[in-house]
Order: sequence, then structure tokens, then C-alpha cells
Amino acid sequence: MPTSVGGRKNNPPNNMIHILAEAAGLTGNLHVALGATAAAIGVAAVGTKAVESVGRNPGASGKILVQSILGMALSEAIAFYVIFLVK
Repeated sequence: MPTSVGGRKNNPPNNMIHILAEAAGLTGNLHVALGATAAAIGVAAVGTKAVESVGRNPGASGKILVQSILGMALSEAIAFYVIFLVK
């Protein structure tokens, strides 16, 4: 049952729609934050393993560098996918 507030009618179902729309926006931001966190963890893991590999075999540092840059780029692409798909 609508009630009058400040000269305007307050319609509860419309208020619920606005609340759900705001919640949907917050969950989108949460997905972006989780995707960016996953990308950061992936880049850190690739970097850690690259450093360990160069420590074991310094002669292969050129090949390891190329492979680690590719791995980091693919890990970072996750963040862009999440941003573009959620927003």
C-alpha cells in the first residue's frame, strides 16, 4: 500500500528494484576485484618460478625471460576479461 512522503508517493516495489540494482552494481565490482586479485597472484607465481628457474640454470635466462613474459601477459589478460565482461 503506497504511502505519501514529502508530497510524493512511496512505492515499495520500486524501492526494492532500486536496491537490487545497487546490489548488482556492487557484485560487479566484487567480480572485478576478485579477477584482478587472481591476475596478480598469477603474475606473482610466474615471476617466482622464473626466478627459481634462472637460479637453477643461469644459461637459459633468455629463454626463461621470453616464456615468463608470455605467461605474465596471459595471466594479466584475465583481469581485462573480467573488467570488460562484468562492466
